[in-house]
This record gives sequence, C-alpha cells and structure tokens, in this order.
Amino acid sequence: MIDDDRIRARAAEPLPEERAAGSDDWQAQAEAVLHDSDDREDYRETTPDLRIEHRTADEAAS
Repeated sequence: MIDDDRIRARAAEPLPEERAAGSDDWQAQAEAVLHDSDDREDYRETTPDLRIEHRTADEAAS
C-alpha cells in the first residue's frame, strides 16, 4: 500500500506534461504513478543481473 502522504505530495505537484494533459482525478493518477514506480523499483531489486537502463525523462526524450 502506498503511503497517503506520498500520494498527496505527488498529486499536488504534477509534471508539466501531466498538467497539460489534465486529469479528472489527480489523486488516482498520483497513486497509479507511484504504484508503477514502486513496482519498477521492486523488479530491479529482484533482478540485479538484468541490464535495465535508468534514465530521466529528459534523457529519454533526447
């Protein structure tokens, strides 16, 4: 379960592209983003020999 404080903090500061796209429910969107992020972190920890690139959004866009 994701901490409610993390959800509130994430919902309060959406990324510029998220703001541009808009949302009907910032809280639900924040929870989904955090859940996906946590899943990715957990997956990385269970597969240390798997090569996964870690790039920021800016690096991926260039």
